[in-house]
Amino acid sequence: MIRRALLRHAPAARQSPSTCTPRSVSRIHSQYRVTPSTALPPRISSRYYSAAPEAASTTASEPPASSSSPPEEDPTKKELESKNREIIDLKDRYLRSVADFRNLQDRTKRDIQSARDFAIQKFAGDLIESIDNLDRALGTVPASKLAPQNSDPDASLEENTYNKDLANLYDGLKMTETILMGTLKKHGMERFDPSEGEGEAFNPNLHEATFQTKVEGKEDGKVFMTQQKGFLLNGRVLRAAKVGVVKNS
Repeated sequence: MIRRALLRHAPAARQSPSTCTPRSVSRIHSQYRVTPSTALPPRISSRYYSAAPEAASTTASEPPASSSSPPEEDPTKKELESKNREIIDLKDRYLRSVADFRNLQDRTKRDIQSARDFAIQKFAGDLIESIDNLDRALGTVPASKLAPQNSDPDASLEENTYNKDLANLYDGLKMTETILMGTLKKHGMERFDPSEGEGEAFNPNLHEATFQTKVEGKEDGKVFMTQQKGFLLNGRVLRAAKVGVVKNS
């Protein structure tokens, strides 16, 4: 601005050099004096710093990157592993299915065999009473009545007729019982008498103790008398035998 003012008044100064006095110059300077409000802001010088040391420190703190990148996974190998896992899973399912089927076969065979073995269980249970009655009829005939009462060969026929007829009847009933029990045995039904011989030891799975008493010459827990014989059907207890048990102590 000062330069513009000087250039504006330069022609007048050249035309009238005598009029250009120091006072006029000072007046011009005072007219265009720069006030603090219009003063230009101080010039700020910018300083630039290098970032090389910081980058170097950062690089030093970070682990060095691998020079070679990781190899890419082979898709064929990945697919092969997937197929192998699928094969193992299918094989496991197959073996489980085979095992379940075999178990089902065994269970079905057992059920069929059990149905065959015990199909006559109800019939056999109803037949037990008839067998008991036949056994009671044979048991009521004493052994003395089965032999001739008089061993004298000169005895009359009337004296020996009764015993002979009774013996024939007894033999017929005994044969009937033998054939009946043999037929039942073919179908798995058996009769047992725990008091035969020296007597069996009491078995709660096969015997039903009705009473206990002292018996000389017998061990405790032995069966010495049978009130009612027992029956088995293919190893299963159809009816437990009712027995008397020795108890000396």
